[in-house]
Amino acid sequence: MTIGPTVSGKISLARQMARSALAVDLGDFGPEIVAKAKLCLLDFLSCAFEAGHHPWSRQAVSIAQAGGPATIIGTSQLSSPADAAFANAVMGHGLVREDMHAASIAHHGVVIWPTLLALSEQTPLHGARLLAAAIIGYETGARIGRALLTSDLARLYRPTGLVAPPGAALAGSFALDLSEDQATSAIAIAANTSSGLNEWPHAGGSDMYFHPGFAASKAIGLAAAGAFGSETILEGEAGLFAAYRRQAAPDSIALFPNGECEIMAVYNKPVPACNFAQTAAQAALRVSHELAGTDEIDRVIIRAPDAAVRYPGCDSAGPYRNALQAKMSIPFSVAATLARGEIEEENYSELDDADIIRLVAVTELKADAGFTAAFPGKQGAEVTVQLRDGRTIRHALPDIIAATPSHIRARFRSSAAGALGEDRARRLEQLIDDCEQLGNAGAIAAQCRLNATERALRSAS
Repeated sequence: MTIGPTVSGKISLARQMARSALAVDLGDFGPEIVAKAKLCLLDFLSCAFEAGHHPWSRQAVSIAQAGGPATIIGTSQLSSPADAAFANAVMGHGLVREDMHAASIAHHGVVIWPTLLALSEQTPLHGARLLAAAIIGYETGARIGRALLTSDLARLYRPTGLVAPPGAALAGSFALDLSEDQATSAIAIAANTSSGLNEWPHAGGSDMYFHPGFAASKAIGLAAAGAFGSETILEGEAGLFAAYRRQAAPDSIALFPNGECEIMAVYNKPVPACNFAQTAAQAALRVSHELAGTDEIDRVIIRAPDAAVRYPGCDSAGPYRNALQAKMSIPFSVAATLARGEIEEENYSELDDADIIRLVAVTELKADAGFTAAFPGKQGAEVTVQLRDGRTIRHALPDIIAATPSHIRARFRSSAAGALGEDRARRLEQLIDDCEQLGNAGAIAAQCRLNATERALRSAS
């Protein structure tokens, strides 16, 4: 049933986006955009492989029903597309090192890639279509997020849970070549399931890891089966903007305006921590190179954008019940970097380290007007260390230094080889590099699967 114009005579926002996205072709995007999509997929898989042993990953895998066509990454288990997407999303989010889109304060890749990988094993899907679908997903979620999110809203609701589901729904609709009506309904059903409350940084809960798993919902399948979603789910009187932003939605949300692609505004994290801790930790690393030892530090001052200071958990001075709270805390990330002289996952392994805790206690986090004005186009930070002898060491960065393609590939090769072995890891990387030539993109997900013998050998080792 085609609705078209709403009662007001306007085409709904969901239909506008569906109509625009379904007309896209991979050839519409330049090689740098296609290359960025491939890097994002490599980085998503890197995180999933590396986080597979974490408790939240094991919990997500444990509730997936056995049997089905879809691979659970780094295991020998096959499950339904919905259950596989859930488990893979949780694993991809499990390091807090997922890709980031600052303007929507959201991690779109951990919702989009699990959805598309699961669909690729359910229905034969050409590699070019997989890549185009992913680019559409990033674009849709990011554009909605730009229009919807404010720092006040992000203090209450998890942006990834709010805006990534409609993007993934439209990505999946494109991938499966659904009709405009079906794609519109998929967006609407996904928006109805959008959720994620930001209480976890305060309470020390692990529910954050599951947000993208819930978001990788059954909306696409329901729409394909004929379910009819609310046409005006975004701009309606009880739609997404009215419910969360408490104001009217824009008249339009254009996808790819003037040829611009939001995936190019996505960056891949160098630091396994909250987006807002990244630049401050990098500035602290530069300070650490000039320190003889942390015992000479008397006071630490961190300046960052207002959005960073106000995001839940980012100003936490402890106590830290788990590594996630430490990874969210800008003071902890800076203190650990100063104490260890490096930025690694191990920075968050000793939450009661006396040196780190002392530094957190003498740290002050402040919003900076200049960094605030530059955000979200740039995400700067400054770390100033006052020493006991009266000297001051200060380093500022105007923006995050993102992980480079070579860095992304290096950590992918390490994590994939650890899970699959070097030969299969190289084959997987080659499949992704050649993705647009693949007749069946399901080969990528299948390459992430262990057979029973491999699983037994890796468990024994």
